[in-house]
Amino acid sequence: MPNRLVRATAVVYEKLLRYLLKFGVVGAIGFVVDFAVFNWLLVGGLGEGHFLSGPIGAKVAAVAAATVVTWFGNRYWTFREHRRRNYIAELFEFSVVAVAGLLINVLCLWFSHYVLGFTSILADNISGQLIGTLLATLFRFVLYRYWVFGRHRGSVLADPAAAAAQLDAEQKAELAAASIFEDDSYAEADAARENPHL
Repeated sequence: MPNRLVRATAVVYEKLLRYLLKFGVVGAIGFVVDFAVFNWLLVGGLGEGHFLSGPIGAKVAAVAAATVVTWFGNRYWTFREHRRRNYIAELFEFSVVAVAGLLINVLCLWFSHYVLGFTSILADNISGQLIGTLLATLFRFVLYRYWVFGRHRGSVLADPAAAAAQLDAEQKAELAAASIFEDDSYAEADAARENPHL
């Protein structure tokens, strides 16, 4: 029973939790960018009286900046083994999901600000930053994991040369150490397989 539980836990971690944890870290960085840009624009960072100084314009700009940051984080860290050679198509699909997430954010902010009449900066942050971001994050994770970076997509790492290039420094060091301390009988067997005429 404990072995089954360990295996089941390992499978759940490998298939979902590992991605969710990394996605959370990237999302937290994106949240900081979103929060900073949103509030900077609301307090007049680019001046007053234009689209970006209002709550909707500020939210659009903040989410756009956060989207660029999170695409890099998700492409090169969270889902790196599932990223595609065609990064233009990947970025397009990532952006489609991000825009849909933005609409969720903006809808929450719009409803709170214009329908319910909660117009303070605190209320805008609660509706746009907290509630909208939580709903949009759940939506984005599911679509990024299973559509944009889904296993059904061709991966950069499907190419053996690209896979070798993706080895991190620790993996390269382990391979180098293994080759240094390789048993002579394994080396002789490898040589015999490579050159059967010896």
